Amino acid sequence: MVAVPLVRVSGLVRVLGAQRVLDGVDLDVAAGEAVALLGANGAGKTTLLKVVATLLRPTRGTASVGGLDCVRDAESVRALLGVVAHGTYVYEDLTARENLAFWMRLGGRAADRATLDGALAEVELERHADARVRTFSAGMRRRLSLARLTLTRPRVMLLDEPFAGLDQRARKWLEGRLEAFKSDGGALLMATHSFGRELGVADRLAILAGGRIALDTPRAGLDPQDVQRLYVAHTEEVS
Repeated sequence: MVAVPLVRVSGLVRVLGAQRVLDGVDLDVAAGEAVALLGANGAGKTTLLKVVATLLRPTRGTASVGGLDCVRDAESVRALLGVVAHGTYVYEDLTARENLAFWMRLGGRAADRATLDGALAEVELERHADARVRTFSAGMRRRLSLARLTLTRPRVMLLDEPFAGLDQRARKWLEGRLEAFKSDGGALLMATHSFGRELGVADRLAILAGGRIALDTPRAGLDPQDVQRLYVAHTEEVS
């Protein structure tokens, strides 16, 4: 029996006003696999992630996670997801520890102080556990948002420009975390503008243009120049 992909998008259409942002997208992501979603600003990358994350309803077509429909079974789908948004979505008037505790409560979970402090230590923020986030640099806020990854065990991770604003040490930490997640059988779908090191975790590249997947190809053997050539070729074809 062929295993059902952890993420399956079929014939997905999303219309916003007069614009057809997604126009029949088909995409699967298997367990233990990472797919990097490439596309210009406005190509629909974030829209696609939001549909899979149950934050937007498709106009037509379907999206599922773990065999569960993202519309009919939205609450069950959310329990399977870890999401790293482009923005940090942290609360400036809470401390670092309070931010993580609040985020856990929103998900109907609880974590003791030692667990929260362990998550902060993972991203080298343990010395700032009691500091209010309004005092943090942009990089520290980004690391705080990533600390959430250590507190849950999702089956699917959705990431929107996850390496943006990270220094080299934090990038290396995130790469290791994502590789470990794949090794444990998780599925990754990552939107990015980068053609470089950030693609190292990806097994496949999917180029989104004209509302459709213009190319879906293995990443192995492709250097950044190869990726850029493929990107230009396939986005120009539909421009």
